[in-house]
Amino acid sequence: MYNYFNSIVTEVLTLKINQFAYVPTSHDKIVQELADIRFVTPKTRKVSDPVMLYRQFLMKFLLENQGHSTREHRLTTIMATAEQSVDEYTKTNAAISHEAFYNVALQLLQFEVGLDFDLTDPVKKMHEFGLPTTEAADPFDRDGLIDAWYLLLNTRTKFGQTLIDYLAGQGYYAQFGADSGLKKPVFFNGKSQAVFNTSKLIREVVYVEAPVDSDHDGKRDLIKVEVIRPNETNKGVKVPVVFTASPYDQGTNDKQADDLTHDVSKDQLVHKDPNDFTKVDVTADAPNTSLPPETKPEQMTDTAEESFTKTWTYTLNDYLLAHGFAVVYSSGVGTKDSDGYRTTGSDAETISTTAVIEWLSHNRVAFTNRTDKVGIEAWWSNGNVGMTGRSYLGTLANAAVLSGVDGLKTAVVEAGISNWYDYYRENGLVVAPGGFQGEDADILAELTFSRKQRANQYLETKQSWEHQLKAIEKDEDRKTGDYNKFWDARNYLNSDKAKADVLLVHGLNDWNVKLSHAYNLKELLKNDNLTLKTVLHQGQHEYLNNFRSVDFTDMVNLWLVNKLYGIENQADKVLPDVLVQDNAEEQTWKTIINWGSEKTKQVSLADEWFTNVNGNAKFSNQMPAEQFKEFSDNTSKWRSELYKLDTSKVDQNSIKLVSAPLEEDLTINGKVHLSINVASDQNLGMLSAKIVDYGKAKRLTPTPQVLEPMQINLGYNWRKDNLREFESEKKATEYKKITDGHINMQNRQNSYHIDDVVPGESYQVDFDLEPEVFRILKGHKIGILLFSADLDFTIRTNQEINYTVDLNKSSITLPIE
Repeated sequence: MYNYFNSIVTEVLTLKINQFAYVPTSHDKIVQELADIRFVTPKTRKVSDPVMLYRQFLMKFLLENQGHSTREHRLTTIMATAEQSVDEYTKTNAAISHEAFYNVALQLLQFEVGLDFDLTDPVKKMHEFGLPTTEAADPFDRDGLIDAWYLLLNTRTKFGQTLIDYLAGQGYYAQFGADSGLKKPVFFNGKSQAVFNTSKLIREVVYVEAPVDSDHDGKRDLIKVEVIRPNETNKGVKVPVVFTASPYDQGTNDKQADDLTHDVSKDQLVHKDPNDFTKVDVTADAPNTSLPPETKPEQMTDTAEESFTKTWTYTLNDYLLAHGFAVVYSSGVGTKDSDGYRTTGSDAETISTTAVIEWLSHNRVAFTNRTDKVGIEAWWSNGNVGMTGRSYLGTLANAAVLSGVDGLKTAVVEAGISNWYDYYRENGLVVAPGGFQGEDADILAELTFSRKQRANQYLETKQSWEHQLKAIEKDEDRKTGDYNKFWDARNYLNSDKAKADVLLVHGLNDWNVKLSHAYNLKELLKNDNLTLKTVLHQGQHEYLNNFRSVDFTDMVNLWLVNKLYGIENQADKVLPDVLVQDNAEEQTWKTIINWGSEKTKQVSLADEWFTNVNGNAKFSNQMPAEQFKEFSDNTSKWRSELYKLDTSKVDQNSIKLVSAPLEEDLTINGKVHLSINVASDQNLGMLSAKIVDYGKAKRLTPTPQVLEPMQINLGYNWRKDNLREFESEKKATEYKKITDGHINMQNRQNSYHIDDVVPGESYQVDFDLEPEVFRILKGHKIGILLFSADLDFTIRTNQEINYTVDLNKSSITLPIE
């Protein structure tokens, strides 16, 4: 069976519907699991004829709560061959052929005859779609038919769900009723099934007291927690918890944050006084462990007294609710109906997150309201907690993982920050996250301080909150861009306490939370005694749970069942260590051994392989004032000029090198390294670099397209989700940025040690660009663009700084497959 599955994996890697969460299963276990979900019954166990057994499977597929005649009529609408419906076929044939089985299978998987396939060679079509087929004898014997049916139920439909999940959404499990003895939870192919009644979900609010006083009011901060749990927990079923910590969940202060945004067009690069700092000089001070006294409950209860409605949920969490997980949301300190202040990444936010985990894992008591001291435990939880979420949500998952908090078994981290310095700074420069020029730690704190949306809280905290914001603005230090104690306190990578397994997910085109966050976290965790899996997709800042080309939701289900239910389902073995979506061919996913190749190719920038497009060895930072304003107002115009290989408006502001056409495909896997020999005519300077894929091609859209709106059922009579995919652009483009990077010339050793820059003196400046996995096609060219201010990311200074680069002493090192 293992050989069989491995052969499938090899084939589907380059096809359209990829499936990585299928668990190879023995025949005896297949029979038992089909019995668990009622496809095999005492009656069907006695059926020896494969044809009759197949017909019974089909009748069950069409839902037993429908009339027998209705189901028989449905069988007449499904074709087994071009001449016979499956109804007629199973009445007139003595055996079931592979051709008939897979003609029917494709229709059950929602592919249309005449649109998606014809009825002549369905096995070939299954392979073209990337769908698995059985190796059983043709025609089927009884055991072969059972195994093929099991495989079919675990095969993904045209709309991205496994067939059994589709059936559950149609009411397959609901038809058995509450008193049928159907197991809850029930596991099928290692994954939890949608057997929980989402029409009776329990929604309740509790308040967890965190061991922190972030607003310094002499009381520990009380944190609002919203719980959604299956009604079955009131009947004795203990379930694990999926926890999403979202600072946005209780609302945001958009206008106030926008009004505070820094004007990067007025910023100047400054000369910094040299220092001899070591890491000790910028290490954060130990947190103050002196705390106000803990509140003790005066009585205990099992009943919450507050409920809630929810406007936003993560659809992956909604899916998990139907599959036997409780879902918990909390916004943390400084948010509406909680105490404390926002701190943008400090230990106060981590502690307010881990305090909730401690409650969920039975290591802390919560309260039913803010005043009465009535305690409540998470008595319905099995004590195992996993975290989910993207961006700031994934960031707090990172913080919790690296805190080593007990009870946290795993986290599915999507585009999470691992070091806040790397989010707002880079190599001694102020460098904004993509799309958010002028944002900084103070702006994000204001954005998420939703506590002020309660009128009394606004009035009570106005003066002290403004003081807090000014302190953050001062300590974040936009003047120098250096790493300091403020940023060190927000560097989660300083911790080596991680105990939870991690499923790391990141977009290869994410210039908001850049790839270094995932890469550096991966490097930290890979030597720990835990399991780490990595999924890299072609999106920007995107969720991945509703794509057709990859079974991400099933992967998460398999993963969480293993980590939170404790079921041995081979998740660590079945799921690939590193799964990467290809950038050059749509709907194509590949496994690689490691993110970060040990094989490198170093090339001098003066090598004949490169052509110096604009003939420059010098460039200036300064543009004509009108041009600078035009480009600052519309940076897409600046990018267009920068990437041009013919005459452009920024020729005097850049060096452009382009390689000879590649003789074969080349995959960059890891961090591109630049070593630039450069002189500035001032006592300061900054370098920016972009690596570009030049070559005409229809590239993938960086944002996913909706293929079918509201097509994915997340459970029976439950929520729905769009089916999405990255598709090829309609028009070919000439180039695409692969990666980039920036450095302050005074920070050529590291981000806190400052060296001088003597005007006219050359320095060897070495820096890594953002890590990537990118396949450059045969015939394409590799471009290297060197310049100073990056209008999309750095401060938009128009200072007159002139640079001279010695290309003979400069090089690029490519990590290649």
